[in-house]
Amino acid sequence: MSDVATMINTAAAILAVVVLIIRFKINPAVSLVIGSAYLGLTAGLGVEKTVDTIATGFGDIMAEVGLLIAFGVLMGAMLQETGAIERLVQSLIRIFGVNRMPHALSLTLATALQSIYLDVLMVISAPLARNIAAKLDRKGTARMATALAIGGECGIVLTVPGVGALALAGLLGVPLGKMLLFGVLLVIPTVAISVSIMCFLFDRGWWNEERDEQADPDQEPGTEPAGPGTADATGGVATTTSAGVTTEIAATTRTKTPLALLLAPLFTALVLIAVGAILDVAEVHNPVVEFLSTPVIALLIGLVGTSVVGRRAVGIDRIQHAMGTGFKESGQILILTGVGGSLAATVSAIGLGDILGEYFTASTAAPLLMVWVIAAALHIAVGSVTISAITAAGILAPVAPAIGLDPVLIALAAGAGSLFAVHVTSNTFWLLQSLMGQTTRGTLKTCSVGVSVASVVAILLILPLSVVM
Repeated sequence: MSDVATMINTAAAILAVVVLIIRFKINPAVSLVIGSAYLGLTAGLGVEKTVDTIATGFGDIMAEVGLLIAFGVLMGAMLQETGAIERLVQSLIRIFGVNRMPHALSLTLATALQSIYLDVLMVISAPLARNIAAKLDRKGTARMATALAIGGECGIVLTVPGVGALALAGLLGVPLGKMLLFGVLLVIPTVAISVSIMCFLFDRGWWNEERDEQADPDQEPGTEPAGPGTADATGGVATTTSAGVTTEIAATTRTKTPLALLLAPLFTALVLIAVGAILDVAEVHNPVVEFLSTPVIALLIGLVGTSVVGRRAVGIDRIQHAMGTGFKESGQILILTGVGGSLAATVSAIGLGDILGEYFTASTAAPLLMVWVIAAALHIAVGSVTISAITAAGILAPVAPAIGLDPVLIALAAGAGSLFAVHVTSNTFWLLQSLMGQTTRGTLKTCSVGVSVASVVAILLILPLSVVM
């Protein structure tokens, strides 16, 4: 099959998935498998290899992130039940004010928490974001979902120690200190400007709650969504019995449990992961530290610690209830993430990344814009931010010395391009859809368009640097 036919079939498969979900209301998991099967068969993989690729793609992504997602969701459910998330929201609101929270949270994710695995970061941050969304004056879900998407994705490839940023620095020989400096200088205005642009669009009518947000069957009309219970000003939880009587549960217990203690297991897990990433960059190896800082083990420690503290705060019964809720929520997230991996694996199996790499070459007229375009095209095709950034940078890296271009600019341009059009092949897309209560249509706005805006803003900020450096 010709290269052009392969590219056309890939575009048709991705478009078909979107149409099946949005127009025909077919479940996203089923739509993704249909798209994967169509692409494999039309691209010449054959029946057996197509089926094997779909199954392998699902299994590979589950092996990579399955336990991380499950542990993160369970920890978030217990923190929600103990009131820790609500109390943390109140603290952040007192510091920044409600309407500044999208910017504050997005910048925090992009700069301070990039040693954390992105999927874990999304899972942990989502309960906080949903609580903040309920308190915003307008378009809360849209604003906070966009903040999560832009902050998380930008940090991966623009900020050390994000995995993409580390890989780009290593590939192009950029000192980590220089990559960190330039990355932070770029990511702060990129995130701030992009979130502002998206909030402006949402405020001008580009968000429809009925079509862009999922209905909560447990929520009464006119009330705010707040998970298992809504914390009041005293730290208690108001719950409604079957008879419609509102009662106060464990108010005194919650207020007596320090917020720092409730959050300590979570922060311990994050610190362990961060320490592991820093020691790895410094090439310092210690078997005990390496074991404890492995994301799965670190989150397991956090999960056990949260359970112990939670039982002391609200009792065993409520923690077990929260665990049940977490298991129910994680099931949908895991399935959507897995089938997203199936489509990405099929795209990779047909060799589209190699095809596009041959079609694009570096141009001395506008090398930074070219590397951005290459990375953007590769990301649309293969659905991996890190892979598309590294491939695009690798194409231009050999000619950088000849044209006198600073490698750090190539790294940042490749990272910016790889952010363009995060779509249905990305597990982050489906995580944000499920965790933030959005429809697929809404997620295309907050995640796909939001991160694409950040991609364009970043390259517009990078281009002037090539003139002065």
